[in-house]
Amino acid sequence: MARRRGAKQTHRRVKKAFQVMALCVVTSICIRFAAVNEPFTVFATSETKKALEDAKQEREDLQNELDDKNEDIDDLKSTQSDLKSELSDLNTQLSDVSNNLARIEADIDAKKTEIEETQAQLEAAMQTEADQYAAMKKRIQFIYESQDFVLIEMLLESESFADFLNNSEYIQRLSEYDREQLLAYQNTVAQIEEAKALLEEEQAQLEAYQTAQMEEQSRVSGLVTSTSNAVSSYADQIDAAEAEAEAKEAEIAAKDNDIAELQKKLEEEIRLSRLAAQSSWRDISEVTFAEGDRYLLANLIYCEAGGEPYDGQLAVGAVVINRVLSSVYPDTVVGVIYQNKQFAPVASGRLELALAQDKATASCYRAADEAMSGVTNVGTCVYFRTPIPGLEGIQIGNHIFY
Repeated sequence: MARRRGAKQTHRRVKKAFQVMALCVVTSICIRFAAVNEPFTVFATSETKKALEDAKQEREDLQNELDDKNEDIDDLKSTQSDLKSELSDLNTQLSDVSNNLARIEADIDAKKTEIEETQAQLEAAMQTEADQYAAMKKRIQFIYESQDFVLIEMLLESESFADFLNNSEYIQRLSEYDREQLLAYQNTVAQIEEAKALLEEEQAQLEAYQTAQMEEQSRVSGLVTSTSNAVSSYADQIDAAEAEAEAKEAEIAAKDNDIAELQKKLEEEIRLSRLAAQSSWRDISEVTFAEGDRYLLANLIYCEAGGEPYDGQLAVGAVVINRVLSSVYPDTVVGVIYQNKQFAPVASGRLELALAQDKATASCYRAADEAMSGVTNVGTCVYFRTPIPGLEGIQIGNHIFY
């Protein structure tokens, strides 16, 4: 039985349905129902027809599955193509990032050079500060220990007013020198503070550059890795889907072989059916029924038409008896019912189970009795099956008799 398909298969289903209908119309044979002694047409076994139709349906299902799989492959390849394009863009971005990283690295190198220079300036300033501090310590120590005495002595020992003025000017210059040294020291201290602040700022900028470098590398590398993995994953999915498609194609090829064989078998059965139509038939009065024929026929009727109206049950019994009357088929009820691949309940085992428990109902026995007495409501039909497009005949209940 065909499985349900999605909406995208609707168009394909309609097309296939028309193809199957056309095939059935071409292969079906017009049936003429007449009296026993009039010309009539017989058909190939319903078992073969059903097997052929099932094979064609299975082939159609496989083709639909293959079409779906090919669509899946196309979708996967399209997605993979998009991912490859994205990966190419990312590789371009990665190249840009590499260039950007080169610039960042150059900035880092430049910043390191600036830091080294600033560090050197800071160390020089700190050395100057240390020297100035040491000199100022000595100067202050000298001032506290002896400068006041020396200055007073210089003033008192002046031999003239001019000498006094000269000594006074010297003392003033000495005082100014001390003040200049103090200012120089203070300036050096300020330079050290500025250098320290600049060094801290440059260190922070260096760390920011390095962080930006790592983040950019990580971001693009992560994108490239994930996209590459996705491309690889889709490649694996495509390989698997293509393998499935190849398997479906192999199944379709095998199914085509099955259909060809069944078609040959059907043609052979049609030939045999035509031969049966041209062969002689016995009268019901010429048939001798064996013990157990009634029991066997009633249970076959139960298996084939137990849920059908009485007319349908009688028609099944009449088909069996018609075969008994035909010279083409076995001339006994047992031979007809157990003829190879003629009645599905025999092959499936349902008839055996029914016989073991005598599942036949009263109406089944009544139909068997009437059929065995020569009553037929389907003329000379020797086949029946569930309806299919293009098959003509007498429909009773859920069966077509032909």
